[in-house]
Amino acid sequence: MLAPIYNPHSEAPSPSLSIRKMAKPAYLPRLLFFTLLFSSSSSIALASSRSLPTSSVAATTVLDVSASVRNTLHVLALDPNTTPLRQREEAQPSSSSSSSSSSSSSSSSSSSSLTLQLHSRASLRRPSQRDYRSLALARLERDSARAKSLAARLDLAVDGIAKSDLKPLDAGAQREAGAQGFESPVVSGTSQGSGEYFSRLGVGDPPSQVYMVVDTGSDVNWVQCAPCADCYQQADPIFEPASSASFSPLACDTRQCRSLDVSECRNGSCLYQVSYGDGSYTVGDFVTETITLGSTRLRDVALGCGHNNEGLFVGAAGLLGLGGGSLSFPSQINASSFSYCLVDRDSDSASTLEFGSPLPPNAVTAPLIRNPHLDTFLYLGLTGISIGGDPLQLPGAAFQLDRGGGGGIIVDSGTAVTRLRSEVYEAMRDAFARGTRGLPAAEGFALFDTCYDLSSKGSVEVPTVALRFGDGKEWALPAKNYMIPVDSNGTFCFAFAPTSSALSILGNVQQQGTRVAFDLRRSLIGFVPNKC
Repeated sequence: MLAPIYNPHSEAPSPSLSIRKMAKPAYLPRLLFFTLLFSSSSSIALASSRSLPTSSVAATTVLDVSASVRNTLHVLALDPNTTPLRQREEAQPSSSSSSSSSSSSSSSSSSSSLTLQLHSRASLRRPSQRDYRSLALARLERDSARAKSLAARLDLAVDGIAKSDLKPLDAGAQREAGAQGFESPVVSGTSQGSGEYFSRLGVGDPPSQVYMVVDTGSDVNWVQCAPCADCYQQADPIFEPASSASFSPLACDTRQCRSLDVSECRNGSCLYQVSYGDGSYTVGDFVTETITLGSTRLRDVALGCGHNNEGLFVGAAGLLGLGGGSLSFPSQINASSFSYCLVDRDSDSASTLEFGSPLPPNAVTAPLIRNPHLDTFLYLGLTGISIGGDPLQLPGAAFQLDRGGGGGIIVDSGTAVTRLRSEVYEAMRDAFARGTRGLPAAEGFALFDTCYDLSSKGSVEVPTVALRFGDGKEWALPAKNYMIPVDSNGTFCFAFAPTSSALSILGNVQQQGTRVAFDLRRSLIGFVPNKC
């Protein structure tokens, strides 16, 4: 059995670049006092094997080793100028001509299904790394920053600490040179290390076409704007507010301005600031604009017009927030639902991001749970995990959101690797290792402690990993979603990681190739494999 390597993540508060000049607060670590009452017969509530229903999924799944290794070579050789994405861009009409043929609709009314293309960042920009091992290391480093920032954000919310109470930290060391049915394409963004996916949409009137990061862990929508005090490099020209007839600054007393975590007033206009805890931030004017998805125009969508931006968004012009808060894009357009299918992170293919489409009838569904302490995160009603057809014995509260707002597991499009509480991860890892004793072991890699040398294999059978929900429902993951290559020489690792945080995260590597649907009216999350 492979020995565990403990990799606890720190849970420092998220840095915040406040618009206001504030005194540094005395930030003391919170002290948690628990009274633990244990009976002599049990010290922790574990589900007994007799109470766990037998898994209905196959015990093993085939991993196509050769295909995965080919993909590692493919992503390094991609030329964004010749990808299908670039060819589709060149075939699109110009901003002004597309504006004249666009249909108009209000952001507060319902319309027919809206669809956007969803792409991987490999389609936008060639990786700067020369080999796949270096690319994998860069991805995992930034993914760790993302996971830490989400955990820190929840800790602050649970502790009742506002972001505006925190003194800014120096981010220099972490910088990098009523709608029913709309759709947009989704692209994988991990080739720059951020683990993000992108959609292309129009901002302004006439619309300027830009790429936006798609993020279920954020609410505030924003785009880089001229004039730039500090803007990072993006694939498209910087948005010019002066060229848009629908650009309108928001007043400080508006509902949208008051909904921001951090805001300030300047000459009666609302300023916003969002920091992501990993050195990424955006600061600027909070405005309303027209957003164009295909032929549908949505007016008066609140978004940030960022004049000072820094972070892990290279290639994209800004961010489309898909979280559960009032400022998120689904909330502003009154979407009853939205769904996406994330393409392979090493692919230049595209899928779709859809708003208003019904939950597929064959979806494996689970409860969508909300946290009263932080409405942004979308929590999954996960009840257990099975490995090789055998349900794991786990603590009864392993995935539960507690009364104080801690714990639980969120579905996140921006985190790559699924994080699980240490005791859950270790049980899962050990069960998987027992089922792969016949495979040659390799050294650990970054945050992965269970790796294999499959250089001599064309394909292998591995234990099936399945997520379990209520009423006996299960979602079996494809083998390529949890056995991933970390170089081009055949080294594969078990793609889950432990966290010392009480918050677990279902990452985008595990979601790849599956349509993930959020029914906001009925509070359900659905999973439909092979539906991209």
